[in-house]
Amino acid sequence: MSSPFELTRAAREPFGPFIIKRYPVTIQLVINIVVLAAIYALIASGYVLVYRTSRVLNLAHGELMMLGSYLVIAVASGISSSPIVSLAGAALLSAFVGILVYVLLIQRITGQAVLAAVLATIALGVTLRGLVLMIWSAQQQYPARIIGLTNRSIELFAGARISTFSLSLIAATVLIYLTLFVALYLTKWGIRTRAVGENPLLAAQRGINLGAIYALTWGLSTFAGATAGILISLDSGLDSTMTMIGLKAFPAALVGGLDSLVGALFGALLVAAVEVLLIQVVDPLLSDVVPFLVLIVVLAIRPWGLFGTREALDRV
Repeated sequence: MSSPFELTRAAREPFGPFIIKRYPVTIQLVINIVVLAAIYALIASGYVLVYRTSRVLNLAHGELMMLGSYLVIAVASGISSSPIVSLAGAALLSAFVGILVYVLLIQRITGQAVLAAVLATIALGVTLRGLVLMIWSAQQQYPARIIGLTNRSIELFAGARISTFSLSLIAATVLIYLTLFVALYLTKWGIRTRAVGENPLLAAQRGINLGAIYALTWGLSTFAGATAGILISLDSGLDSTMTMIGLKAFPAALVGGLDSLVGALFGALLVAAVEVLLIQVVDPLLSDVVPFLVLIVVLAIRPWGLFGTREALDRV
């Protein structure tokens, strides 16, 4: 029996109203998978950038992503409510925050046990969550309304639809990944960054400024996460529970391999496909569990991820 598939609120929470409530099952399901995969891939790129360069698991990435979304409100209230100024200002400030995190926190514990850096990011995440609640409260915020943007539903084909901001998120994911691939493999910065990730001691001996590479990488990582968070908040609103989306993107990075951007793309697509299909076939309440189930299955078969390396696993 064919009937429109209707997502409950619980099923939509991981990716907001990026998913239109009622739609034909086939084409719309594919669109939903692509949208959710784009969300996970964009966030996962931040995890991968930091890890492949500095070998630090940034477990505050979800909170930094959330902070970037709140910065849209801060810029709109304090500087200009122009959409371009608010969005660009928030994204650039997020990159600056990422650099500050490295300079003021991570750099000071360089050379210590890896666990120290991981615990430091956990503490940072808890602190950021508390600061956000103190400044903006736990009330639902709507950045799109504040900066005067509307989210229209676009009809594609066969009755399938996609929202304006979800389409923007897919475009942003493609653009950022293309930029990262070009930068990492065709520029001097990229060559130096890969050299630092593979052998920081040898890179330092060759005259590469490790601190500058690490700081810039943290800035780019936070920028990518903030871009995802901003677009999600424009579509579905914003509150402190956004960190859950950042947490769900972490399995996508691990499934693909923490040292591989290509792996982050495939990991995000795999996790998103399984999640959307199980929401459709089994129960929408599984949405928060599915990414971690996929993670367990994949790591049991290939512990270093689909595109990761054994060396990276040893370092973890």
